[in-house]
Amino acid sequence: MSNDEIFAAAYREHYWAVSRYVARRLDGRTGEVEEVVAEVFTVAWRRRADLPPSPLPWLYGVARNCLANTVRGHGRRRRLVDRLGNDDTAHGRHIAAGPEADTPGAWVHEALARLSTADQEVLRLTAWEGLAVDEVAVALGCGRRAAAMRLHRARRRLRAEIDRMCPEATADTHCVKGVGHG
Repeated sequence: MSNDEIFAAAYREHYWAVSRYVARRLDGRTGEVEEVVAEVFTVAWRRRADLPPSPLPWLYGVARNCLANTVRGHGRRRRLVDRLGNDDTAHGRHIAAGPEADTPGAWVHEALARLSTADQEVLRLTAWEGLAVDEVAVALGCGRRAAAMRLHRARRRLRAEIDRMCPEATADTHCVKGVGHG
């Protein structure tokens, strides 16, 4: 197969997986998902000669970099808006979620959010994307042993966060007793 055919096959086979990967990381900013996914496949097209035989982990690595660029861009825009004083808080519009806004399992996402972005990513690659350690290594651009160690440490830190949020003595109603112990 030619490089163009290899790219076309990778696009057809992995478009939705990459879209889901991006959507889960943009937390509701659905308007941007297509833009980031298009950027991922633009990079893949330019580097189609470099596509590995199993391209999904490589595409996740590209998506990770594209998302980082997007996040940096948001940060720059947010800082500019803050400097201009044109944000909702400057105009007294505060929106508070009611107690019914708590979604089941939200505490897990809260514990995950307390971790570093690197820990969050390695955990999401294994849990959400279903990647094996070898594939995580490709997505993160590191060796297999480094990926395994990052995963082990991230799991340990997540367990510690869950333990902090859900001490057995107080068994918070948002937590499942015993989660994180094992």
